[in-house]
Amino acid sequence: MLAIGSNLGDRLETLQGGVDAIAGIERVRVTAVSPLYETAPVGGPPQPDYLNAVILVRTTLPPRDLLDQLHEIEAAFDRVRLVRWDARTLDIDIITYGDERGDDPELTLPHPRAAERAFVLAPWHDLDPGATLPGLGPVADLLAKTDRSGVRRADPHLTVPGEDA
Repeated sequence: MLAIGSNLGDRLETLQGGVDAIAGIERVRVTAVSPLYETAPVGGPPQPDYLNAVILVRTTLPPRDLLDQLHEIEAAFDRVRLVRWDARTLDIDIITYGDERGDDPELTLPHPRAAERAFVLAPWHDLDPGATLPGLGPVADLLAKTDRSGVRRADPHLTVPGEDA
């Protein structure tokens, strides 16, 4: 499961472009996209609100190779990594990769802060109410424990490439 967000430029267009680019990765298939949420930034300098969603994918790529491909997509959308938690055109994170767990410094699985982030948990719960975050429990239970202030469902929506809107 991937999380995607944007808070610079045309956020909706950028996110749809990101979803389309992810679907274009060889050996990756986008199976579902959550509703969008508009969310206040967490941490970092003052910045505009984000649009966030989660994406379910199926892939035969190893997690590290998938991460490399996602970083290439971020770069294609002019993602700059100078200040931690700064504003960004496009942010794509691997939240889970099946049930894999690992502490690689460049790719911790599951994502180390996913259980605390309503902007990940709320759209994930919308997409898959029975989902579980490996090692931490049901997404519904984790979401119930998070602060949801500043996290609100947005009207626009993203489409799964190849499906009718």
